[in-house]
Amino acid sequence: MSQNTASPVDKPTNFIRQIIDKDLDSNRISQVQTRFPPEPNGYLHIGHAKSICLNFGLAEDYQGLCNLRFDDTNPTKEEMEYVEAIKKDVAWLGFDWAGEPRYSSNYFDRFYQYAVELIEKGLAYVCFLNAEETRAYRGTLTEPGKDSPYRDTSVAENLALFAKMKAGDFKEGECVLRAKIDMSSAFMCLRDPALYRIRFAYHHQTGNEWCIYPMYDFAHCISDAIEGVTHSLCTLEFQDNRRLYDWVLDHLEDFNRPDRPYQYEFSRLNLEYTMMSKRKLHQLVQDELVSGWNDPRMPTLSGLRRRGVTPAAIRDFAERIGISKVDSMTEMGILEAAIRDDLNVVAPRTMGVVDPVELIIENYPEDQLETLSAPLHPQNEAMGQRTIHFSRRLYIDQADFVEVAPNKKWKRLALDKEVRLRNAYVIKAHKMETDDTGKVTKIYATYDPETLGKNPADGRKVKGVIHFVEATQALSAEFRLYDRLFSVPNPAKSDDFEAVINPESLVIKQGFVEANMADAQPEKAYQFEREGYFCRDNQAKQALVFNKTVGLRDTWSQV
Repeated sequence: MSQNTASPVDKPTNFIRQIIDKDLDSNRISQVQTRFPPEPNGYLHIGHAKSICLNFGLAEDYQGLCNLRFDDTNPTKEEMEYVEAIKKDVAWLGFDWAGEPRYSSNYFDRFYQYAVELIEKGLAYVCFLNAEETRAYRGTLTEPGKDSPYRDTSVAENLALFAKMKAGDFKEGECVLRAKIDMSSAFMCLRDPALYRIRFAYHHQTGNEWCIYPMYDFAHCISDAIEGVTHSLCTLEFQDNRRLYDWVLDHLEDFNRPDRPYQYEFSRLNLEYTMMSKRKLHQLVQDELVSGWNDPRMPTLSGLRRRGVTPAAIRDFAERIGISKVDSMTEMGILEAAIRDDLNVVAPRTMGVVDPVELIIENYPEDQLETLSAPLHPQNEAMGQRTIHFSRRLYIDQADFVEVAPNKKWKRLALDKEVRLRNAYVIKAHKMETDDTGKVTKIYATYDPETLGKNPADGRKVKGVIHFVEATQALSAEFRLYDRLFSVPNPAKSDDFEAVINPESLVIKQGFVEANMADAQPEKAYQFEREGYFCRDNQAKQALVFNKTVGLRDTWSQV
């Protein structure tokens, strides 16, 4: 395999690329090896997409490798459902991992032996302090910790105690294996952190073979080293943990070498009007405040996919926000702009009436059904044409009609005002019917048969264009209008994040679509002209249900 020794010229550089370039130039490494290491305790969200694009993208750009590894060291939180969902999401984004998916549990035997090595070196001990005592002994950010009374247990006794832990001779929480580092360290993670804990829980890969499980910080760095990872990329909250990452590898004979992995941190994605905490997203699902992990309002990749967002849009979004070491809040408009820019090019056009009112064309023959042609994309003739219909009975949107035009700039329909129906004729409204509440229930108009597909020859200027659906061929459809899940930009700062859920995050409308939408593909986005981008829901097996992906323009820019 050939190897690039510099960042690709068509890619913007960042501090991670600069580190890789230096490591290649100095021959510290000969090939780039990265990894994406999710914990299978929930579904992936768009914050993970940033990490996926970074790790797999670097491997592609430098002609290296990227592993998919499940850091499955906590069986009480993990499920195979999450494992399969994660594999599906990574593949959906367009990335191939090197070889078979890996699991930290593949290395449980080796983790145990490395823990034994640390005990034999006098660098780990079995501690029987309970959780409350451990917190008290740890100290604070301004006060050093105190040594555990079990810290000076002999090597031989610690080996025997650790073997008993493995054999299941102690209760959960009765003891842990701790590293012996420095209880006075300024870094809390170095104050004799736990390396192993007892969990009598079934593991989705190893069954009941183990009752002790390594802590993430112990397993993660060793898994990287076993797999030959060269650059272990984490988000900034793991910055202090880098000291423990280095300490473990520096004190194990197999990995204390120049080409071992090193950890580098970048800023995580913080996105307005949502949250990137799997724990809090899980709470939303548990409390049934959303319909599931794949609710289109959720920031999960499965939710975004169900909403009609494409992998290309998410990859473009990751490129736009870039990689840095500064935490910041990303505007939702940046994500929506990436989605909109992508769909504007690839989404076929159609018409749907979300909030319908009946329109009667009084001078059109009662039994006539006209077949018209409209482009599937106005800027891409190669996409072809679609068939639409026209007759005496049509549906237009309630918002496109008022009795009296409010001003001269009104470009939609009003009594005694002309508009063009999209891809069809010019019409003029002259009367209407209302119900007891004053809501318009029917509009009557006439059409000009000489105005199909061209401007009127008599010099009339018709500035307004509205969309419609012919009534006899129209298909009933449900429109789910999704908006931001939360009503505040940073819900994570709220004392009760559930209290700031946007009550208008989902509005359901019953309307109509063109007959050709009967075979609309789930997850495929369509532009309903003048309404926005929608996709057919992937959970509604029979009914026509369309989820709104994004509007045609940023309606929040002034908020």
